[in-house]
Amino acid sequence: MNNVEELKQFAVSHARAQRVPQERTAAVLARIEHDGEGPGSWTAEWSAAAAESERGGRLQEACSLSYIARFPFVDGPGREAALTHSQETFARWIRESGAPLEHLDLELPEGRVQCYTNGLPIRGDRPCVILMGGIVSTKEQYAPILLRLAKLGLTGIATEMPGTGSNTVPYGPDSWRMLSGVIDAVEDWVGRSRIYAMALSFSGHMALRCALEDPRISGVVTMSTPVSHFYTDPEWQRALPAVTVDTLAHMAGTSSDKVGHHMRDWGLTEPQLQALEAPVAYVSSRRDEIIPVAETDLLRRTVRRLTVLDIDDVHAAPAFLDMSGPWLTLSLLRMHGTHLPQRAALRSVVSLAGLRHRLAGHGDVRVHRSTGI
Repeated sequence: MNNVEELKQFAVSHARAQRVPQERTAAVLARIEHDGEGPGSWTAEWSAAAAESERGGRLQEACSLSYIARFPFVDGPGREAALTHSQETFARWIRESGAPLEHLDLELPEGRVQCYTNGLPIRGDRPCVILMGGIVSTKEQYAPILLRLAKLGLTGIATEMPGTGSNTVPYGPDSWRMLSGVIDAVEDWVGRSRIYAMALSFSGHMALRCALEDPRISGVVTMSTPVSHFYTDPEWQRALPAVTVDTLAHMAGTSSDKVGHHMRDWGLTEPQLQALEAPVAYVSSRRDEIIPVAETDLLRRTVRRLTVLDIDDVHAAPAFLDMSGPWLTLSLLRMHGTHLPQRAALRSVVSLAGLRHRLAGHGDVRVHRSTGI
């Protein structure tokens, strides 16, 4: 059973990322008293809010609320039902809205991977983006981003990390191979188009590792990503939030007290990072309570083609979503060398967001660039 106060702390940032109104989030959190079953429980109250949104025809909001009801991972019938409801509601939203998203089931040697796609098969040489969130994120959470990427001339595939959502691939040191498996499966549809990974949080580690072995990945854009120190520093691991440790244990098939030892050899080495050919864009949160700032310093020392957006915020920079998302997309377009009106527009969006945050006193934002992208 999870610590409810810790769940509430992280739910606020996840709800904000899903564009759930703050007053709605606050109202649900006020009704939650425990993480068991029945009235006042985490899953029951979020699920009730999701049902209310669905009755009101707000299907995307209902999907997001069910996603939070499942948070952080499925550990019983309540969260299992919430995950199913989130998936079914999202599929209903696609049908009723006519959103140009296609469901794609892939049977890889390691397990089943489910995706949402937009723009396959590719006509011409439009770049293709593989989009993934972190250890608590589902494909339904990120699939709507594909619609925004399509307006920029990008084809997209949204999927999930191993052991998350509907992904049955085991989570382990070789999980990066899943990305190569996805590319293999869609290779005929992608053709000669360049492929990029927009892999956030823990999936960014997979993408960096895969880019070392698979030259088909032309670039990696990520944020709040473990690289090396997260896996090797026992002192840092002892201070991690319980929800992070428990989720990693669930995904990796080990116990919470053995997670650190289990993942000790997963970190990327300095020689590996120095050998990385693909450009990397990274959003770093200076007060990240999950990913050590030492990861940013390591990337700066080793990765040849690196751009860092350094933000004064906690994990995943929830207060700066209006800036970090456009910045990551702009970085991807820069990697591809695309000169479109949309690129100039994104640059303006990032600049204006930075100005708003400075005027509001939210802390400074810095950009570090190595040899450039």
